[in-house]
Amino acid sequence: MLVLAAAAAVAMLAPAPATGLAARRHVKLPPADGRFDYQIGGAYRPLPSVKIVDRDRTSHPAPGVYNICYINAFQTQAYQDQWWDKHHPRLLLRDANGKLIEDPGWPGEVILNTSTAADRAELAAVEDRWLDGCKAKGFQGVEPDNLDSNTRSHHLLTQADDFAFAAVLIGHAHADDLAIAQKNSAEHAAKGAKLGFDFAIAEECGVFHECGHYLKAYGDEVYEIEYSDNGQAAYRAACRARGRQISIILRDRNVSLRGSKQYVYQAC
Repeated sequence: MLVLAAAAAVAMLAPAPATGLAARRHVKLPPADGRFDYQIGGAYRPLPSVKIVDRDRTSHPAPGVYNICYINAFQTQAYQDQWWDKHHPRLLLRDANGKLIEDPGWPGEVILNTSTAADRAELAAVEDRWLDGCKAKGFQGVEPDNLDSNTRSHHLLTQADDFAFAAVLIGHAHADDLAIAQKNSAEHAAKGAKLGFDFAIAEECGVFHECGHYLKAYGDEVYEIEYSDNGQAAYRAACRARGRQISIILRDRNVSLRGSKQYVYQAC
């Protein structure tokens, strides 16, 4: 396949991304324990108390705050499935019968194939441009979602496959002077921090009793999101236990726009 061959050739010829402290010398981390707002469902004016805003890569940064750029790095966005199938069909994970493998919790989000170095190089040729776009717009950090896609892959991917692709994203993010967050795979937070992730965005770690993994690996650079459809018990317990150390918020599951009937936002 010509596209794959070209991607592999670029990967072979390009210099290896810088790693370690040298690669991070211009990376700015989010303000520790700064009030956080998760706006990946749509951008709106943050409250004056908010210091950190996380928005989809198709949005623009919010003025006057630290901005994190969300990318769905290990799965497709449902509205982009046809684009992936047209331009990079081999990167859509399929079972032995050719059926696309989707995230059961988010219908239409197809798992992306990270199983070989060639696949990861082709995928990086797409997503490195996304990171460059985040940098060009003025974002300071990036959140690659679904690091745990292997757990939904019907055993076609491994945790090592996803972490190998994460290493590629980390190298490019740091080359762009972007801080990069670990999202998901809490039990492997120590490995993520060693790999080069700079901070963590921890969804529902209170519900699943996973927050300690992130705190041990990233200290106060953890931004916890609990969701209102789980009730408020985990959120309130999180505020009591960790609210003085890290930023914790409660959001509605669809991270709706402020002003909509579904919108929920609280912070402690």
